[in-house]
Amino acid sequence: MPKEQGRKLIASNRRARHDYHLEDTYEAGLVLVGTEVKSLRQGRASLVDGFVDIEDHEAWLHGVHIPEYSQGTWTNHTARRKRKLLLNRDELDKIERKVNEKGFTIVPTALYFKDGRAKVEIALAKGKKTWDKRQSLATRQADREKEQALGRRLKGMD
Repeated sequence: MPKEQGRKLIASNRRARHDYHLEDTYEAGLVLVGTEVKSLRQGRASLVDGFVDIEDHEAWLHGVHIPEYSQGTWTNHTARRKRKLLLNRDELDKIERKVNEKGFTIVPTALYFKDGRAKVEIALAKGKKTWDKRQSLATRQADREKEQALGRRLKGMD
């Protein structure tokens, strides 16, 4: 059987981009059990309530929902258990320093398979205020209207 190549997206956390200012992103491996991998291969996961916590110089992923494997038996996993993240020691120290000093939080932004291995993209993030969210929505809407007007202009509809 040939080895998988490339990147296959399983789930993305679009809400994180809405609720946070994302600074740095990191790619981390996941420690999973067999039924979790099979469930992910079916494309079933949710990152909405997920966050990363650092305990004893180890990164743990909390709140990510990977549903039970439909053909699993008594060996099935629990859907919202905490999962260990595999990060380089230098990356982990850098992330831990920023979280403790500057008030960042760590959120998962994407879950995917890369060359057959499950990976999660995590980002250092600062929470947005309500007015920040409204401002980003307004700028996005203004850009969209500008692009539409330009398109109409180029087609000669104006």
